[in-house]
Amino acid sequence: MPLHKLKALIFDVDGTLIHSERDGHFPACNDAFRELQLPVEWDWPTFKSMLQIPGNANRLRHWLTTKLHWPKEQVEHAVQQFEPLKKKIYIERYLPQLPLRTGVETILKEAVANGVRLAIVSTTYESQIHALLDNQLKAYQSHFEIVLGKESGPKTGKEGILYSKCKDMLGVPEENILVIEDSQAGMEAALGARLPVAVFYNDVTWGENFTGARLVARSLAYFNLATLEGLCL
Repeated sequence: MPLHKLKALIFDVDGTLIHSERDGHFPACNDAFRELQLPVEWDWPTFKSMLQIPGNANRLRHWLTTKLHWPKEQVEHAVQQFEPLKKKIYIERYLPQLPLRTGVETILKEAVANGVRLAIVSTTYESQIHALLDNQLKAYQSHFEIVLGKESGPKTGKEGILYSKCKDMLGVPEENILVIEDSQAGMEAALGARLPVAVFYNDVTWGENFTGARLVARSLAYFNLATLEGLCL
């Protein structure tokens, strides 16, 4: 059946395209702490509890300030050393091994076959997004025409700044776009840009408040593109 309403899909990355927090960002942080000889080591429950703080640099900043009571200058020096090293470790050691979430590739294949445009909006660094596209999504890399990450502006927040920017760049009416998210914060950002959202939660975001989403489900694997089109405004 040809699609009539769905013209573009916007994907989040971490937790949406891949399960990256527990098996990627979390160990990469601890590796960076050890290499920098910082007196910090997070266990998984601690890391998970800080996920509402956007970005690992901000999580480290929060930890050094509130737990270790370091002075601001010392905190900022540590964060400046940590940020590029952790990113390098994540891209080189962990990202290539992370599997796509179930159902992602099937939906992307359908989208490409039906001329549905693809974009990414994320809080993560754009270099990390491009590394993901180059590793796990090589066949679809050229079809992601817009990639907006941390360098492009704030994603989270009810103003929906980065989602609004993506919508403007696509030049597609909001009723013809669907956002694929995994978290309450991401959903709220998309809703702030007046975009419909389908939430596919994971073990980290399960139980969050997804009021306002057009769909809340465990996995994309249970849906096809025609079903997703029915979620458009």
